[in-house]
Amino acid sequence: MRVYVPLTLAGLAQAHTAGELGPGPLTAYGVTPGLREWYVSDDIEELEYAALSRAAAASLRMLAAAPDLPRRRVVVAVDVPDGDAVADPDGLLEHSSVGEVRLAAAVPLAKAAAVHVDADDAEADVSAAADALGAADHGDDDAQFVVDGAEDHELLWFGVQEIPGLIAAG
Repeated sequence: MRVYVPLTLAGLAQAHTAGELGPGPLTAYGVTPGLREWYVSDDIEELEYAALSRAAAASLRMLAAAPDLPRRRVVVAVDVPDGDAVADPDGLLEHSSVGEVRLAAAVPLAKAAAVHVDADDAEADVSAAADALGAADHGDDDAQFVVDGAEDHELLWFGVQEIPGLIAAG
């Protein structure tokens, strides 16, 4: 199963140094029954994109909690055995956790298929979105508009071998 692990550039640097994403348990996003029901599609590429988008939103939350980090969302796509990704781990399927899976243990970075990162030109919108996230969570429509502005930026695809360059540029 392909899962999408939300990170920050600092988290990516730590994973690169350690050679693994972890320690476990890790929260990731994948094509779960809940995501299929929520997204209402049978197209696996669309469903995987929805899971990637959920992970990007989780990365934004990480940035909101750490204002000193570079304002670029990071998601690592990793292939794991189906049984290693447990959907709805808390038994409380909520809209905010659609597609969420839990990985019990660290995952070797060698299992990563790709890294998805915001382009430099997304930084201002991502920064504004991270700052507005709390207000958006409390129903502020203007703040939600700002958060949606970050979602307008597509994450770029990078090969795993490009991680050192991403870290250095971050």
